[in-house]
Amino acid sequence: MQKLDNEKCGAFIALRRKEKGMTQKELAQKLMLSDKAVSKWECGLSMPDVSLLVPLSELLDVTTTELLCGEQMTMKTMDIREVETLVSGTIGLSDQEELGRKQRHKKHNIALFFACLLAVGLECLLLLKLDYTVNQLSLNIGTVELLSLIFGAWFGIFAKDKLPDYYDANKISSYSDGIFRMHIPGVHFNNSNWPHILSLGRIWMLATAVGFPLFYLLVNQISVSIWEMIRLPLQLFTFLGLAVALIIVGRKYV
Repeated sequence: MQKLDNEKCGAFIALRRKEKGMTQKELAQKLMLSDKAVSKWECGLSMPDVSLLVPLSELLDVTTTELLCGEQMTMKTMDIREVETLVSGTIGLSDQEELGRKQRHKKHNIALFFACLLAVGLECLLLLKLDYTVNQLSLNIGTVELLSLIFGAWFGIFAKDKLPDYYDANKISSYSDGIFRMHIPGVHFNNSNWPHILSLGRIWMLATAVGFPLFYLLVNQISVSIWEMIRLPLQLFTFLGLAVALIIVGRKYV
């Protein structure tokens, strides 16, 4: 029974690409990919995604079965079970690659969160060294820091990467996950805008957590009275600004 062979398939893609007079970059551009993806196929490091099999086959002027087998089959036929094995194998490889990508992304987010947490801790120690009291820090930056770190962790680590399918089929403006609730008027959550919403929320919240203590220190070095005037408006802007940014992103990537 025919089985998938990454190296054989990759060599076949490279052969057909060269016969068609295309560079890796040109083939990648036609598929709206990076040339690194094509290079990985041709080196046998990965297989094309299932969604790319038909357009890739058409560009290389072969059948999808020939593409998966890694050879032209003008004199060879395959039974239905062999074809199913090839397709199932390709789906399995695509699923593994997607799972690996998600795991790497999650590890990156965890590392980023703890790096920001460490930075916030060092900033607070610096402020204490400069004779700011715990009560002053709690009153002026405590709430913003706590909420920023909590929501930063949720956006980057705990939020689900993919929404249920019914979000794509219906116009839903609210999302709940345990104790977290999110409702953005005028924005319908779906799997097109969800990754961008998570990315924006993560970056905004962690940047706020790291930047707010430094801004507090800078303004207080200039004038304590200025900080007293802008403290509440600044805290309000931190979260209302995120809401506005989420509306813009949510509508843009529908």
